[in-house]
Amino acid sequence: MPILPKQRDIFPEGLFDDSLAGSGEAWKSGRIACDEADVALPGCDDGEHRWFAFYTLSRREKDLMRKLEAAAVPYYAPLISRRLRSPGGRTRMSFVPLFPGYVFSLVDDSQRRIALASNTIARCLPIVDAAEFVADMRGIKRLIDDDRPLTPEARLESGQPVRVRSGPLQGMEGMVVKRQGEQRLVVAVRFLNQGASIELEDVDLEPL
Repeated sequence: MPILPKQRDIFPEGLFDDSLAGSGEAWKSGRIACDEADVALPGCDDGEHRWFAFYTLSRREKDLMRKLEAAAVPYYAPLISRRLRSPGGRTRMSFVPLFPGYVFSLVDDSQRRIALASNTIARCLPIVDAAEFVADMRGIKRLIDDDRPLTPEARLESGQPVRVRSGPLQGMEGMVVKRQGEQRLVVAVRFLNQGASIELEDVDLEPL
């Protein structure tokens, strides 16, 4: 089965890592120099940089991601693997957006203008609660990095709030929902009212 190479879905690589902050002064300034670029820190509130959700034209997410990276503009647009069947019957593994149409970016005014000039964006939506958004996206990224079969959740449903007590996802919080005879852990992105879920197997949970 042919596997198409995965396009980079985050820039810089450690955009959500606390370790990027270095000293406390870096956090106060809202910027950090790394090997890839001088970028704004996640959730920073320096009066200049803000998180935005760029809602793209149809199927233009990857095009926008390439253009943002070329301009050293930080972004995250999580990609997940999917098996797709061609009209000829061949099956291939491809990487598709977890949240179709959305590319999230931390920008100042000049970087936002660069993004809007890419001719790929239909709407530019400010993210008001940056701290909540960053926490949610860290959870999504951790779920993807754990490399388990993952299901997009286009609409969130109610469930039992829990925290994982052991294993690779220890400390992660989410909602447990029961569906078709299985339990699933749903990690939400509250800004979108969407999320992603994995099946729970031999995981120690505690209610919140």
